Amino acid sequence: MARHISPATLEHDARLESAKHIFICDKDDYDRRGGGLPHKQAKYRRGWGLFGIEPADVASLSIWMVFGLLFFSPFLQEDFGVILAATASVYNVAPMAFLAAAILTGLVASDAWKYWMGRLARRYQWAHRFAEKPGVSIAGDLIRKEFLQTMMTARFVPGTRIPTYIAAGFFKADYVRYVLTLVLTASLYIVIVFGLFHTVGAVAGEEAIFWLPFIAISLVVFYVVYRWLNHAKKHEGPMTPLTKDFDHPMPDMPGFEGTPYEADEEQSPKNKATS
Repeated sequence: MARHISPATLEHDARLESAKHIFICDKDDYDRRGGGLPHKQAKYRRGWGLFGIEPADVASLSIWMVFGLLFFSPFLQEDFGVILAATASVYNVAPMAFLAAAILTGLVASDAWKYWMGRLARRYQWAHRFAEKPGVSIAGDLIRKEFLQTMMTARFVPGTRIPTYIAAGFFKADYVRYVLTLVLTASLYIVIVFGLFHTVGAVAGEEAIFWLPFIAISLVVFYVVYRWLNHAKKHEGPMTPLTKDFDHPMPDMPGFEGTPYEADEEQSPKNKATS
């Protein structure tokens, strides 16, 4: 007696045979395209493979883990964070807009609090050392005269960010204006770096995309080590010629040459009132 086979079973068997046939016939193409990955991801399979990471594995990570990594990276080193985000962009780890938003948020957050280091330096002796850093006095002069140009320069010239951002707080620049300017300068920086990575990839090919992050990170590491050695050995750094020529005393500012801190001035009237 013949066994009844349902139409659904026949359809399933037909699909299975078809799939086997496709797999056998297209195995070479399957391997060549990176194991069935979308073309853009398969295109860069070799780069990630060097680290034992497949694009599919990276794409499967939680989108918020990627956001968190990019958000906190500028707190360690801003340039490295932007390079990391641009590299993730060319390897299609996540949508470019998402990666740009993540690193932009991190850049602004990592710089926004430096303003308050300057404000605290006006009030308390323990924080005053931030205002005593080389370059703060001249950065303060520039902040008061040419705020936007100075903030733009600080974004793109290594060694000028921290003195400028501290000076913005110490000399009481408007905080809303300060944050908005951070957003503007950080956005320009991201656009330039992302554009450079994608342009080099389009013009020079995937080999250039593979090596470009290594070259950029190597330059950043070299610069960081160079600055650290200068600091450790008390050698002159990149800002020294500027600060030697233009740094000046600030006798009218809190904590300098006998001028009281703001917190002390607030306490004085209270002490007089109670005495």
